[in-house]
Amino acid sequence: MMRRSFLLSGLGLTVAALVPALAAEAPPYILGATAITQVFGAGQRLVGVAIQQDRPVTAEALDPTLYSVEGRTITRVYASSAPGVADAAGAWITLDLAPEDAGAALFVTTGRTTQRLPSATTVTITPKGEVKTEGPPDFNTIPRSIPTNAARNLVVDDFTAEEFRDPQTGDTLAYNLYVPKTATGPLPLVIFMHDAGNTSPVVDTTLVQGLGAVSWASPEDQARHPAIVLAPQFAAQTVNDGSEASSLLDTTLHLIEEIATRFGVDRNRIYTTGQSGGGMMSIAMMVKQPDLFAAAFLVACQWDPAVVAPLAKQKLWVVVAEGDAKAFPGQNAIMAVIEAEGTAYSQALWDGTSADFAGVVADQVGQGLSVNYSVLKKGSVVPADQEDTPGSNHINTWRIAYDIPGIRDWIMAQTRGS
Repeated sequence: MMRRSFLLSGLGLTVAALVPALAAEAPPYILGATAITQVFGAGQRLVGVAIQQDRPVTAEALDPTLYSVEGRTITRVYASSAPGVADAAGAWITLDLAPEDAGAALFVTTGRTTQRLPSATTVTITPKGEVKTEGPPDFNTIPRSIPTNAARNLVVDDFTAEEFRDPQTGDTLAYNLYVPKTATGPLPLVIFMHDAGNTSPVVDTTLVQGLGAVSWASPEDQARHPAIVLAPQFAAQTVNDGSEASSLLDTTLHLIEEIATRFGVDRNRIYTTGQSGGGMMSIAMMVKQPDLFAAAFLVACQWDPAVVAPLAKQKLWVVVAEGDAKAFPGQNAIMAVIEAEGTAYSQALWDGTSADFAGVVADQVGQGLSVNYSVLKKGSVVPADQEDTPGSNHINTWRIAYDIPGIRDWIMAQTRGS
């Protein structure tokens, strides 16, 4: 009797596929399927499915017409030695799915409400053998549904989830940590802090909501700038619009110190970044410990201008949306303080729909100033399928900002005291 394995799982993607017959032998034995996810500016998406079989993949098995995934567009089919690894060898058949498909989003934001969806769908394999009209069904001619029984979350899986118990404040803070496997010597440290809307007890929320944490840990960024990446997951709000912070501000500073000590971090290259409330946390930390950070990337945030004079001596890149009713006027007030303290800054108005920000980033970097202020012009920030409100301008600022490699490159080039 022919061996068959079509595992069921509520976690994964169901792939319906036809298994091509091999000459003079039984068809491949399907061991399972793995969903492949990737994080984009607007959150995590399902971008592929990898089917594992018990033998190397044949050329016949790479016929795209054999496979279908309900509601999704298959853009590429290839053999691999592991899910999503395009090395043209191995026992995995990987199907790339179009990330722009309507059904791709696994992290869905509607206004201030977010929803996480399981990486579940159905892959159907439909063999091309002749359909039998008599006798028992033939394995080689009947479509098979293969549910995913695992997931590979690109970059996200490279982080470990840990917990910090602060003896000084009594707080317990969950966090995600990426440590390069091969880089040597004292490494820089990047800390990313999420917004209030992503406050959650689920530790990887900050990793899947957008690119604020994972962009620094991507293979591309790590090839240019090896670094440790720290992403706390706050289960309670840390700051408010009154420029007040909870004890989690001190706890986060203590966590940074613990990580810096444990891994022998380069103390001249510690960076902070955050969106909305996370950016406000960055400002509050720089005000409290002005000698800690080499640079900060502040996105869609503001703070009491009466206390921000220490920012004039920091290296900053600030991105806000012109249509953001709080962050835009708030940062204008902060820039006025920085200028009054004698620090010049670059300023530019950017088109948020641009496909490439390299040129406008280079223009500001070319001015050689320690503070750069970039404003996304009104009408260019909110996608067409969303209402253009101050709130949607606010949230979409970080969808755009953390997808600009040139800003990250500038941040990572800064050192403390230089």
